[in-house]
Amino acid sequence: MTTWKACPICGTARPADRAGDWLWCCSIACYRSLHGIDGPEGPSCHDGVTTTCPVCGRRFRPVGRQAYCCEACRAAAYRRRRDGARPTVALPPAQPRRPITVYECDGCGTRAVGEQRCADCSTFMRRIGPGGTCPHCDEAVAVAELLGGEVIAGR
Repeated sequence: MTTWKACPICGTARPADRAGDWLWCCSIACYRSLHGIDGPEGPSCHDGVTTTCPVCGRRFRPVGRQAYCCEACRAAAYRRRRDGARPTVALPPAQPRRPITVYECDGCGTRAVGEQRCADCSTFMRRIGPGGTCPHCDEAVAVAELLGGEVIAGR
């Protein structure tokens, strides 16, 4: 005759008040696992309960109502929710950026497309962003100014 001193699934010691020769399981989940019963039960209390981070996809063990694996992923999710209404534009990755970039001179305010040095002041201009010339007035215009959002470079 076999005396069962522990749960056959997880090895949890059998309590003294449950002494006997019959097969003993510590929980319903272990009983279902032992007898091959599938049901709507969640994971066993002995399993490492993990969840997937919705930002990076990494598996982690949540503490309380924790939804993200780390503070960086929580902040990234907040920024995505906050900035979700703004339109973004993806640029093609395979071409040089300088010919489609708008530059503006801090000294005289002159704008140029693809030229980093001001023709009037002979100083370097600061980058405004991707853009081109306006078909109506032939002035340099940045895409971000037209759309009111930021432009994300393609990879």
